[in-house]
Amino acid sequence: MILLSKDQLASILPQRPPFVMIDALVADDPFSTETSFEILPSNILTHNGKATAALLVENIAQTAAAGAGYKALQGNGPVLVGFIGAIKNLEIHSLPEVGAQLKTITRQVNAVFNVSIVEGTVYRDDQLLASCEMKIFLQEPKS
Repeated sequence: MILLSKDQLASILPQRPPFVMIDALVADDPFSTETSFEILPSNILTHNGKATAALLVENIAQTAAAGAGYKALQGNGPVLVGFIGAIKNLEIHSLPEVGAQLKTITRQVNAVFNVSIVEGTVYRDDQLLASCEMKIFLQEPKS
């Protein structure tokens, strides 16, 4: 099931091609978000036929952003822009090859005012590729 396609994600993500690192929002609930992404040969965050660590980190961040934006849309609220403030406990287990289909899951651990803490994991099939915790600052809407 797809909640939002790549074209629809443009309404909630500040990133634009070629820097979009998710293809679809496939699941969302009050605490977690799941996206899918196929690594294409033209992706700017690949090197020698493999994803870079930066691609995996950006994929996690965009998954968190897609979840926050989708929740805002469902509640008729403004979609806020988020900025990564810190990355903690980053573990890269394997860099997938071009053509790999990724499944990324973020889970909100805590939220205080305009700061969210999320845990993110990236999988290819059932293989854990990367995980980390991110502190994300949400920009207040301009009045």
